[in-house]
Parts: sequence; C-alpha cells; structure tokens
Amino acid sequence: MKNKQKRLLLLGGAHYLRPVIREAHALGLYVITCDYLPDNSAHKLSDQYCNVSIVDKEAVLAAARELHIDGVMSFACDPGVVTAAYVAEQLGLPSVGSYEAVSILQNKGRFRAFLREHGFNVPWAKSYTDPAAALADASAFPWPMIVKPVDSAGSKGVSRVDSAGELRRAINHALDYSLSGAFIVEQFIPQQGYSSDTDCFSVDGRLVYCSFDEQRFDSGAENPYTPAAYAWPSTMPAPIQDELRAELQRLITLLGLGTSVYNIETRMGADGKAYIMEVSPRGGGNRLSEVLELATGVKLVQNAVRAAVGLPVDAMEDPVYQGHWAEIILHSDRTGRFHALNIDPAAASMVAEIDLWVIPGEMVERFSGANKAIGTLVMNFPDRQTLERYMSDDSWYHIAVEEEVAARAPALV
Repeated sequence: MKNKQKRLLLLGGAHYLRPVIREAHALGLYVITCDYLPDNSAHKLSDQYCNVSIVDKEAVLAAARELHIDGVMSFACDPGVVTAAYVAEQLGLPSVGSYEAVSILQNKGRFRAFLREHGFNVPWAKSYTDPAAALADASAFPWPMIVKPVDSAGSKGVSRVDSAGELRRAINHALDYSLSGAFIVEQFIPQQGYSSDTDCFSVDGRLVYCSFDEQRFDSGAENPYTPAAYAWPSTMPAPIQDELRAELQRLITLLGLGTSVYNIETRMGADGKAYIMEVSPRGGGNRLSEVLELATGVKLVQNAVRAAVGLPVDAMEDPVYQGHWAEIILHSDRTGRFHALNIDPAAASMVAEIDLWVIPGEMVERFSGANKAIGTLVMNFPDRQTLERYMSDDSWYHIAVEEEVAARAPALV
C-alpha cells in the first residue's frame, strides 16, 4: 500500500513562508496555508488555503481535524505560535513542547516572571491590563522603561519612556497592538556592544545549534526599535556567549522543550550581565534562518519542517561562519511609490542575494515596524573591516521612492 502523503498546516500566509513551502514540497508534503487574508502571497504556493484566523485556536483546531493534518507550524509568524502548540497538543502531533510551556514563552509578562522565578538575569518588569494601575505605579518605576504589548512581535507597539509624563501615550500605543489587551512595563537594559536577534535549534531538548549576531537599528526610522540590519558572526565576548548558551539550555530543560527552531534575542548589559530577552519557538522574521543557511550551510528551515511532521532532522552543531555576513532590511524613510533599488557597482561582488518584495509603482510606507520592510539585501564581506565600512555608511545603496532617490537614512548603529 502506498504511503499516505503527509499534510502540513502552516499558520499565516506572508512571504516569509515561501522557503518553508519550498522545503515542504521538496520533502513530498501536502501544504495547507491558513489565515484570514486570502490575498497573502504564500497562499499562491501552497496546495490548499484555509480561511480561518490563526489567533482563533478553536477554529484552527476544528479546521485541522477536518483537514486530517500530520503537523502544524507557525514559522516567522508570532500570532500563530500559541495556536500551533494548542492544536498539536490536542491532536497529539509533533510539537516543541506543551501548550503551557509555549504560552509562557509567547507572553512577555509570563516569560519575565518565569525567568525571575528561576534565577535568570532579568529586568524589572510588570504586566498590566489597566492603564490607570500602571500610571499609579509610575513613581516606583526604575526609569527609563520600555512599554510594549505582551503578545506582539516585530517591534510593533514598542516605546521607550524616560519619565512618567510620557507613560500614557506609550501605553495607548502598546494597547493598539495587543491582541489580549495587556501590556508590560519593563526596565530598559542598555547593552554593551550589539544585542543579538537570531535563530537557534534544539533536538530532543538539547540546544544543538546556537547562533549569535549583531542586531542594528536605523536611528532615523519612525520606529527606531525595529531591527534594520544584522551581522554575523557576533563580536559579543566569548564568555558571555558561553553563559548565554548555558542559560538557554537551562531554559529549554526547565520548560521541557524538545525539537524546534527558535528566534532568540539576547544581550550583554552595560552591567556586564548576560540577558535572555525573548525566546520564541519559531523561525525569526526577516529571513534569519535562510541567511544563516547561506552563512553556515545548516538547513534550519528544512529541519524545522521535518520536525513539524515528525521526520528525523539532519545532524546539526553550532555554526561555523563561512566569512562575514550581513543582512540589510530594505525600507523606505518616506511613504510613496517604489521606483528602484540602486546599488553601487563597487559593492556588487559582495552582494549574495537580493530579495525585493515590491515592484516599481507599488506604494510603500515609512518604516514603523517589521511589516513595513520592502525586502532584504544579503552581503558576504571578505573581512570584518569591510563589513564595518559598508555597515557604518549606507551611501552605497539607495531606495528610490516616487521616482526620486529617497534621502539617505542615518547610518546603521
């Protein structure tokens, strides 16, 4: 009897799912994409589309039963991570861990509380649903603070607040992006060097692939907390990287996690301590797993797909970087019609990949969050000095909007 074709349910439909669908098809899987936006680009590549909101876990569960799926995942799509864990648990499908464990990771308030309870380095933080309660507590906050939704990603709804007078505006901004109507007020932890935001992988509860990068920001963007570029390998001190790796392994063990790709944010604070800021059991946005495959040769996307349907994953070990790599998140500093991406010919030999998500004449918006990016530019530099030269002065590429070259953005820092 011919083996039944495995069916994979992917939550979401944005362009970040394109490599996931390609890998799934290469493995012979039947792919179903699911969200409430039928015009999303990934639906054109999948075998079937299911029109259900991915934040409605009961509706997704009902659809999953009807579709007779063999696996479910939410890759580079934060709103679907908890739903995927719920559906997997209810149907006995492969999953990184329990619904409860994933819920802790995905709720910033619960995650901070878990870290504190188990002795991790953690900023002072408190979650709220009532703005008045936060305002009443303001005199006790260790300023400056970061205010953000407990359940959003892509830096949406995030503000730095330096005094009580700025708090109400920041709370309202956070609530605009919160699915649950909750927000967190958290001590701002200044970093030494660059913070890290990159992808890692565990197999059967063991952290087998742990990467660190340099997360860079555009200080002139509408939202200066949205990552604008990444560089590998990280220059974070080796002892701090070792400590963070050990603490991430401890976290995985405490939560009883198994096999999964993760998007992980860490940093070395100005106080010299190692901080785990975010851990989400999904591939990161901004094509991080894809760029890591270019830089290290490890197939994180394929292994994530394998894990989702219970197939054995390929052997992995900590990354060895094949040169010096950077990913630039292409974005506009103005709202208008995209015209062209222009790159200095002197940089052409170092361009590893261009991935544009817009076409000439299409409207683009100012960079207020990760969802306003218009593409990525992946660079492979011959040495660290060249990487720093190109990353500190971005005059070698221009994004032309409304048929004129947009003003050059401030240097990535």
